[in-house]
Amino acid sequence: MRVLVTGGAGFIGSHTVDRLLERGHQVSVVDALTPPVHRNGRPAYMRPEVDFYEGDVRNRELMANLLRRADAVYHFAAYQDYLTDFSRFSDVNVVSTALIYEIAVAEHLDLARVVVASSQAAMGEGLYRCPKDGEQTPGMRPEEQLAAGRWEIPCPVCYGPLEMLATPERVSNPQNAYGMSKLGEEMVAVNLGRRYGIPTVALRYSIVQGPRQSVYNAYSGACRIFSLSYMLGEAPVLYEDGQNVRDYVNIADVVDANVLVLEDEGAIGRVFNVGGAEAVTTEQFADTVRHQYGSEVQARVTGEYRFGDTRHILSDVSALGELGWKPRRTPADSVKAYAEWLVGVPGLDGVLAEADARMRALGVVRKAKGAKR
Repeated sequence: MRVLVTGGAGFIGSHTVDRLLERGHQVSVVDALTPPVHRNGRPAYMRPEVDFYEGDVRNRELMANLLRRADAVYHFAAYQDYLTDFSRFSDVNVVSTALIYEIAVAEHLDLARVVVASSQAAMGEGLYRCPKDGEQTPGMRPEEQLAAGRWEIPCPVCYGPLEMLATPERVSNPQNAYGMSKLGEEMVAVNLGRRYGIPTVALRYSIVQGPRQSVYNAYSGACRIFSLSYMLGEAPVLYEDGQNVRDYVNIADVVDANVLVLEDEGAIGRVFNVGGAEAVTTEQFADTVRHQYGSEVQARVTGEYRFGDTRHILSDVSALGELGWKPRRTPADSVKAYAEWLVGVPGLDGVLAEADARMRALGVVRKAKGAKR
């Protein structure tokens, strides 16, 4: 097929492009090459056989020209960071998605599939169970709770302890601008796809890890922060008490999911979680990185936290599992591949300090009073 990949110079996009080419598809890429993710223009890993266009996915003329020549679309282009320019999240993530369907409907395009990249952030704090009050989907923790170093979420009904559950796709409870925009993108894509007969799939990625993940964002994940810290011989800081739970999924497993839903008719019209299927604390993940670098220096708990962070989230991947997909790589596999790639990345001096200073200036990183491990 002729496949258009938006954001195809990025982390998930570029790996998907490689796989599509290997499977014999013709691939066009549009990417704005926006800093800070792309500091040096078109990345060296972008293969020469790709038909590449530098441009904005909100540009109607550009997108119409590209869509007319496509049989299928992967829409990965997105705005993602930990910044307070809230309107930009919706402008880039939701508007560009709506434009794809607007053009497809207006020009009667026969698209075999549109796959949109959503996020685990669309589920917010996810699903919990209270022994007394049953299932709960709590909201964001208030600032006064975090400032006091009380990290766990109580039941919003009885204020007793909650048990974290794996969160299925039926839960949508975003609590930051990025997550809200991704839920909006899902709704636009799936509902317009159903209404106008455009086969559509939305994929909610958990924390994706592996080579090519940007080192330059103010906020781009634990693997980058921990790896750079240990590479520089420093002890990374664990926010809160280091017991936050996440699931980490390898980029190769993500690409497996991406190509599966391109071909499987059972995926059409649905939203799927794509995650690691294993609950991992931040402390455990930091230890994985530490072992990769052969360091004896333990990560530090300082009582600092990021305002707006999710306490725990674990995606339930059973729905995609019914189509034959499962995560096959471990967090250690992801860390090893990322560490090997990081060796060849230029301009790493000062990256951590720059990102940390930016987060503090925005008031995202804060310190609890009397925080306890």
